[in-house]
Amino acid sequence: MPTRPEPQSCRPERRNEIRCLQSARRPPRDCSAIILGLFVLPALLLTACEKKEEKPKAVPPEVLVADVMQQNVPVENVWVAQLNGPVNADITPKVQGYLLRQDYQNGYFVKKGQLLFELDPRQYQAGVENAKADVAAAQAQHDKFTADVQRDTPLAAQNAIPQKQLDTDLANQAAMKAEVEAKKAVLANAELNLAWTKVYSPIDGIAGVSNSQVGDLVGSTTKMVTVSQVNPIWAYFNPPEALFLSFAPQVTGIITGKVSASALKSTPVEFIQANDQTYPAKGYIIYVNRQVGTQTGTIQMAAEFPNPDAVLRPGGFGRVRIATGVNKDALLVPQAAVIEIQGQYQIIVLTPDNKAMFRPIKVGERVGPNWIISEGLKPGEKVVVEGIQKVQQFAAAVPEMAKEGVPVSAKPYVPPAQTAGSN
Repeated sequence: MPTRPEPQSCRPERRNEIRCLQSARRPPRDCSAIILGLFVLPALLLTACEKKEEKPKAVPPEVLVADVMQQNVPVENVWVAQLNGPVNADITPKVQGYLLRQDYQNGYFVKKGQLLFELDPRQYQAGVENAKADVAAAQAQHDKFTADVQRDTPLAAQNAIPQKQLDTDLANQAAMKAEVEAKKAVLANAELNLAWTKVYSPIDGIAGVSNSQVGDLVGSTTKMVTVSQVNPIWAYFNPPEALFLSFAPQVTGIITGKVSASALKSTPVEFIQANDQTYPAKGYIIYVNRQVGTQTGTIQMAAEFPNPDAVLRPGGFGRVRIATGVNKDALLVPQAAVIEIQGQYQIIVLTPDNKAMFRPIKVGERVGPNWIISEGLKPGEKVVVEGIQKVQQFAAAVPEMAKEGVPVSAKPYVPPAQTAGSN
């Protein structure tokens, strides 16, 4: 009997292929272990690293601290002031005429009596000559009547002529004498007009820029130039009425003559120039105005300063500073130590155990690089001057320390002036 052929799927070659394909689809047990190890190992390594890393400990911020100073401090007041000369002469000619010559340089010093301008004098010279002629004519008439009186006086005494004729001679003589005096007055006025064609400075001072040019027709309404006295010079300022009342008795005493005018000189006045530099010479109060301003509640005052080099000029602005009293045992700290937040002031105080505590304060006047603290500090305490921002950042990161105090590493603060002097 013939044998059946074996199916192809049952052939040994085919079975081997199927078995190989199934083996390729299933990963071997060794490969699965390797893959699992690849995923687990990094996780273990990360866990081990996390256990080894530790958070760094917070280092106390380093700050510079200064002692609270206690000393007597002069109470000073400062006001805006404007400079002006005690005398500012507007030069205006008294006669009309054409300007022929300017005899000074604009902006230069001039002396009292120095020639500034010359006007055309010809018409005024003619007026003088005419007045002289009138005087001569009147004088001749007067001489004639005088001769008549001398001739007729003895004749009238001898009754050679009527007395009435002598009386007429005497009247004519008196009238002509008055006429001579009138003509001489006209001559004097003509000579004044001629003299006024030359314009002189009435004071020592600085002459400004001329408003009139050569060839201009000028007259009694023409302001040609202003000459200002600058040595001394006055600084005008307006303190409040309350301050004036503090030294009003001195002013009243000077006015009434009970107190010497030198009493006001005992209070020196400093002038701070526009460049914030203090003028080297001290001044003193020279006058107080008669009334208090109804709109401002202030009173105008002026302080006089020597100004030989004309450094200070009229119209300039600055500030005057006057010591009005003494603040005894005032507490001062460097201005850099004061923290201002929306109009409120704070300061960082260092406790004995080197902890920085925030404390509200009230401030007074500024005195140089320092600030007067009127409330919130005690003598002998220490305050943080530099490193304030570090303390604020530390307190923000650890809020509970803001109440208990921020630990700091404190070092003494040295003012800049002392630092510069030690080099």
